[in-house]
Amino acid sequence: MINHYNTLFGGMAMLLMDEVAFITATRFSRRRMVTVSSDKVDFNRSIAAGALVELVGVVTQVGHTSLKVRVDIFVEQMYSSGREKAATGAFSLVAIDENKNPTPVL
Repeated sequence: MINHYNTLFGGMAMLLMDEVAFITATRFSRRRMVTVSSDKVDFNRSIAAGALVELVGVVTQVGHTSLKVRVDIFVEQMYSSGREKAATGAFSLVAIDENKNPTPVL
C-alpha cells in the first residue's frame, strides 16, 4: 500500500475512494450499486505512512438510475491537531436489479 516514497500509492487511495463511493451510494439508495466511472480524482497532498486518514462520501447528484458521489480524503498526523484534504474525487454509480439491468435509484 505504501510506495518507495513512504507514502500511500495513488491507486490504493482510489481503491479506498471507490469503496466509500459504493458504500455512500448504497446507504443512500438501498439498491445494488456498481461504479461506472471515476470522473475526476485530484491528489492535493501526499499521505505519509502512519498518518490517520478519514474518507467522507457525499451524494452530489441523483438521476433516474444513477448518482454521483464526491469522496474526500482527509489526513492528519497521529499526535497533532488539525487535518488537511489530501484528495478528492467524483464517482458515478448505477443502480442495478437482480439481472444486472439499470433500475431506478429511488
